[in-house]
Amino acid sequence: MSSLTHFDREGQAHMVDVAGKAATHRVAIATGRIEMLASTLALIESGSAKKGDVLGVARIAGIQAAKKTSDLIPLCHPLALTRVAVGFTTHAAEAGLPPHVVCSATVETVGPTGVEMEALTAVQVALLTIYDMCKAVDRGMTISGVRVLEKHGGKSGSFTAGSISPP
Repeated sequence: MSSLTHFDREGQAHMVDVAGKAATHRVAIATGRIEMLASTLALIESGSAKKGDVLGVARIAGIQAAKKTSDLIPLCHPLALTRVAVGFTTHAAEAGLPPHVVCSATVETVGPTGVEMEALTAVQVALLTIYDMCKAVDRGMTISGVRVLEKHGGKSGSFTAGSISPP
């Protein structure tokens, strides 16, 4: 295993110097899910939740979160994002899983460092927004499976997640 890049030789945390790295097109895709009661999913799908369009608000929250990642994660670089797309799919109870909503985020930039953290932050905040908007009817919702599915660009090349349990 390679050494952790966010620590210097003395073991002190620092922001990685990316000045010497080439600016390349970078893309990351992350996903996660929030499990809920069937009645909660029905409210979301019907658009009749008391607080309004749950997925519409969660989409905007995810996009905003991607843009603010460096404000939340101390050693992340602020990035000029060229694209953030947040999407949702709803799923009734299936294959042993309770009803749930899957969120995916695709984040892109042209720069010297990747956008995995931005994609992960977008997914997590979008899912938290769903929880916030629906907690009045379902406090037992569970967020899980948040992970990077793909990343492309940069010196380390591409990464595609293997067959880890699906979100």
